[in-house]
Amino acid sequence: MSEQELSQTADDQVKTAEEAGEENTVAAIGEPDADSIDETVVVEGESTVVESAPEADVDAVTADSQMVGDAADLDSEQADGTDETDVLDDGLGAPTLSSALEALLLVTEQPMHAAELAALVRCPESDVAEVLELLAADYTEAGRGFDLRHVAGGWRFYTRGDCAEVVERFVRDGQQSRLSQAALETLAVIAYRQPVARSRIAAIRGVSVDGVIRTLTSRGLIVESGQEAGTGALLYQTTDLFLDRLGIVSLDELPPVMDYLPNLDTLEDFLDQTSS
Repeated sequence: MSEQELSQTADDQVKTAEEAGEENTVAAIGEPDADSIDETVVVEGESTVVESAPEADVDAVTADSQMVGDAADLDSEQADGTDETDVLDDGLGAPTLSSALEALLLVTEQPMHAAELAALVRCPESDVAEVLELLAADYTEAGRGFDLRHVAGGWRFYTRGDCAEVVERFVRDGQQSRLSQAALETLAVIAYRQPVARSRIAAIRGVSVDGVIRTLTSRGLIVESGQEAGTGALLYQTTDLFLDRLGIVSLDELPPVMDYLPNLDTLEDFLDQTSS
């Protein structure tokens, strides 16, 4: 083989080796990832490569959108917790807002704040406050026997002042059955001499008090409070209900009975004699 042929053979082997190296490089790289393929936009015959947004950037955009949505929800919510999309008929539980407020105020024992009423009727507090003002004005204009007043930061029904006489008559004579004169006298003796035995009460009044004692006990105005030393007789005293009915805090507020009794000098002697 001539020198020229040897040189040509060597060149062919080098070329073959280079081609084999390029094929191995392509095989090592492999197929391109579909997620990494750039989008190509063709504009007037020219190709412009638009790089795909990284996955982290997409997550950030999604989080920002969620924050914007939450902020919008907070903006639509009222200060009292109701939503501006709430309507009167949605969960109101009554024919009208006025009737719903009247029903709630009739059963409450304490003044109710407008915010509390708004939460119960599922309406904005501003609407509730406006309706309450209108109701109060309507009751006054119509001369109703009750007022809707705003006191202690809340709203509540009260009887009108110019109806006090008939209300007092009802409280005094209407609902509560009145005690008999015998029961009142017996209760007075117990109140001022408690704890006191039944025999001493009977001696002071001069009549049997068995039936009256049963009546006062059933009304909750007196209770048994132990036994008398020596005789073992039951002792009686008044209850907290008695104080509540009289509107006093303690027995010390009872009026002094000595100012209304005759023969003050002999009263204690008489009581001592009746107890022996």
